[in-house]
Amino acid sequence: MPSRIARFDWGRRTYVMGILNLTPDSFSGDGIFSTAEQDAAIQKALDQARRFAAAGVDILDVGGESTRPGAQPVPEEVERARVIPVIRALAAEFDLPISIDTYKARLAEAALEAGAGMVNDVWGLRGDPNMAAVVAAADVPVVLMHNRLKTKNVEIQKRLGGRFIGVRYQNLIQDVQRELMECVALAHAAGIRDENIILDPGLGFGKTVAQSLTLINRLDAFRSLGYPLLIGPSRKSFIGYTLDLPPDQRVEGTAAAVAIGIARGADIVRVHDVAPIVRVARMADAIVRTKDGGTDSQ
Repeated sequence: MPSRIARFDWGRRTYVMGILNLTPDSFSGDGIFSTAEQDAAIQKALDQARRFAAAGVDILDVGGESTRPGAQPVPEEVERARVIPVIRALAAEFDLPISIDTYKARLAEAALEAGAGMVNDVWGLRGDPNMAAVVAAADVPVVLMHNRLKTKNVEIQKRLGGRFIGVRYQNLIQDVQRELMECVALAHAAGIRDENIILDPGLGFGKTVAQSLTLINRLDAFRSLGYPLLIGPSRKSFIGYTLDLPPDQRVEGTAAAVAIGIARGADIVRVHDVAPIVRVARMADAIVRTKDGGTDSQ
């Protein structure tokens, strides 16, 4: 049983999830293992987590495999060697909930034993047939993300990175809704409680630039599914191709996507640039979650 299960008070405010990329090939250029071996990488991860905590982060999301378009799969033992020591170190220092970003059941189980209290599955329980049982046994929150990443229609530009082109949906919103609910059905079949289910429409995962933009603008359509919503727009290619900017210059585009996403109903935002996005989330919350009906004369 994980020692620090993530708990949320939905609707009161937006939660900010800070990304700790323990990879050498992250699309965003912030992969911790790109410049450090394990001992140094653990220290870099702790330093980054301290900056996130000081900025007001709510959740630390730890991942050891890149999911950028065109990325190569990582052997489980390599991913495990990257993430488990870091999770142990984070759990020893921080009271913040830790999320493990993986679709591999055995790795998720090891991460939960090491101190994680939440699973972020980019395949929505479909990537590993044993994942749902692991989550159900641990009784932890799980993010079920919509994903059509196996599509072959990938275009890669050196400056802007990879994006999907020519991806077809019969009806984008309805198709994503239906496929997310198929993931929910897998969760229910394994005994995962509704209270532990969070949905993510999967911005950029098997979606074109226009489709990702539409999903943010239509995020409120997913409220009818009855579950909290997470979005992960941070530094993604739909921002880069819209603004013609490389990953390290996408903070303003990320901020715009986050603000619109919160206005449309996002409950968690997953980001690299925690300090500015915490401010964006707090300001957006002050606008869209206010309860006083404008009676404050100030």
